Amino acid sequence: MLCACSGEQFKFEEAPQSPDSLATRDFSASGLSSRTGDWESKFDETQVDDVESTLKEALSLNYEEARSLLGRLEYQRGNFDAALQVFEGIDIRTLAPRMIRAIAERSKQRKPRSKADNVLSNVMSMHSVSLLLEAILLKSKSLEELGRYTEAAKECRIIVDTVESALPNGMPEGIGEDCKLQEMFHKALELLPNLWIRAGFLDEAVSGFRQALIKPWNLEPQRLACVQKDLATTLLYGGVEVSLPSQLKVKGLTTPMSGTEEAIILLLILSGKMALQEIDWDPEIMDHLTFSLSITGMFETLADNVEKILPGVYDRAERWYFLALCYSAAGHCEVALNLLTKACGSSEAKHRPHFPSFLFGAKLCSLYPNHAHEGIKFSQEVIDLAKNKNQHFLGHGKKLLGICHGAAARISAVDSERIIFQRESLNFLNDAAALTGNNDPEVLFSLGLENAIQRNLNAAYDNIMLYSDMMAGSSKGGWQLLALIVSAQQRFKDAETIVDFALDEVGSFDQLELLRLKAILQITQQQPKQAIETYRILLAVIEAIKEHWLEDKTFRHEALKEQKLEMEAWQDLATIYADLSSFLDAKACVYKAQLIDFFSPRSWHITGLLFEAQSLHKEAFVSFLVSLSIEPDYIPSIISTAKLFLKLGMQSLPIARSFLMNALRLEPTNHDAWFNLGLVSKMEGSLQQAADCFQAAYELKLSAPVQKFE
Repeated sequence: MLCACSGEQFKFEEAPQSPDSLATRDFSASGLSSRTGDWESKFDETQVDDVESTLKEALSLNYEEARSLLGRLEYQRGNFDAALQVFEGIDIRTLAPRMIRAIAERSKQRKPRSKADNVLSNVMSMHSVSLLLEAILLKSKSLEELGRYTEAAKECRIIVDTVESALPNGMPEGIGEDCKLQEMFHKALELLPNLWIRAGFLDEAVSGFRQALIKPWNLEPQRLACVQKDLATTLLYGGVEVSLPSQLKVKGLTTPMSGTEEAIILLLILSGKMALQEIDWDPEIMDHLTFSLSITGMFETLADNVEKILPGVYDRAERWYFLALCYSAAGHCEVALNLLTKACGSSEAKHRPHFPSFLFGAKLCSLYPNHAHEGIKFSQEVIDLAKNKNQHFLGHGKKLLGICHGAAARISAVDSERIIFQRESLNFLNDAAALTGNNDPEVLFSLGLENAIQRNLNAAYDNIMLYSDMMAGSSKGGWQLLALIVSAQQRFKDAETIVDFALDEVGSFDQLELLRLKAILQITQQQPKQAIETYRILLAVIEAIKEHWLEDKTFRHEALKEQKLEMEAWQDLATIYADLSSFLDAKACVYKAQLIDFFSPRSWHITGLLFEAQSLHKEAFVSFLVSLSIEPDYIPSIISTAKLFLKLGMQSLPIARSFLMNALRLEPTNHDAWFNLGLVSKMEGSLQQAADCFQAAYELKLSAPVQKFE
């Protein structure tokens, strides 16, 4: 062998008979013997040229074999420079066409054949191909070890391109049983994209991953999963968008439209494999899936995949908590609270309390007044746990407890109970502020909001000013609440100035809500023309962004809020035109609002007001009842219905009083309800009671904001 490598004269009768010699294997594969006598018996003079060609081929392959083996030895010793020098002597470009032909010919039909059938004249053996592929792979790895990643990737790609050219339909079964070709190819498939990543060519890396996935290369399930996972993470976090090649695109909904969609599909496939136990459990796959579905707003899909996870992967409380996060983000508050109740319930009493579930339950209840009493229980548990183990969350628990007490006060039907809840709300919020040293902006905002609701306007103003200073004017909620507090102080022009200033400081969607507030302030100041112009601007901006948001699933939640805001803008315009006695314009605006949501109680209430303004009392009464059938606690329709009963005379006064008392139970600070209750008392002859009601209506109107503080 060494003689052949060095160019020394080779004696065939002394040819090495080692089974590891490529020269020996190539001769035997051709049905030849290395003995001179055998050559003379096989060939006559007319075949000298063929023999000479075969001999040259054998010597050449023996030379390449020697370099391959020597290079492997140097690589195993860690002498990467030396290994690279050895591998450089292999002229792979010249050998590549023969390697392609050999792979294609010898893998066509791998069935047992007679020895004569296996004779393939002048075709390289699979063992030869495998050894050469290994040499290229080790050359690539040597370049990688030397930090030459781009060159390493190019060398590695030779392996992939060579095998793919020979096997365009994928790797046939059984090809790796008697040689290392399949093993070398699989290693190259996995190495190539990672080399491109290290070289900084992410688009080439993505193409490399796809190349490994688009054809059946006989990758083991776990190795195939690793390639799919690596492609998904590259698409998610790589910061590049690599479009699918045309041959992979399929008409319809099956083709991913972006790298993120492709990553999600891959991760969903992997999640399904884990659920079926086809591959080992990998928590990173769930982490990536959670991230990708969260940024695209597909929280229900995420919940479905979490529910498919086999028991034992997560403990029960952790699983319920995870699902609650998914469903709450999807807008299913009731489902989320039911899951949190399980995580914190009696079935988990023997286990360590799951603090995040109590904390999230309290937070969720604080956002929904109907669950205020549940929120008080969650918050109290948070405080009890924080006292023992999580002092950091003590102020947070006090804050949530104060918010839940405030919400409980607003849904309370008993005055004495309401007063107690209101007092406790301020006490707990002040305790939270003291614990945090007035350094928690959320506590200051909640304290300002509760003071505003209870009409402690000066204290509310001070709280929100501190909050705004801490937030550096970046919070839409802070600006909006400040403007409402100032409007409750009857300083409407100052409130409008605050809104104008806020419009320059906040984001695009927040500007929409502030534009509506500005228009309402203009209506309050008897400036209908300016208000109509503001609404025109608002609706034009909404129209400009509506189509984009509705198409993009990422902004699904924002799109729903934008639709609601558009409907409210049309409803506000309808009230302006109704006040101007422009009933046709008002009706057109109501129609626009109903196109967005036909079952909006406010739209039916405005319709009733239009009928009432035209003295069509029966039609107005029907519209108010429709509004109340949609939302029984819709206060404007309750009050308007009471007004209609007032017009019917003395016999209807008890019914009118009942409606008004119900309105005050729902909203004790509603000055319109107090005023009409005073009219009822006056008509009944209870003058002192009427005077008290009128006094309450007057004082409440002087401190009423242009919009509700909530």
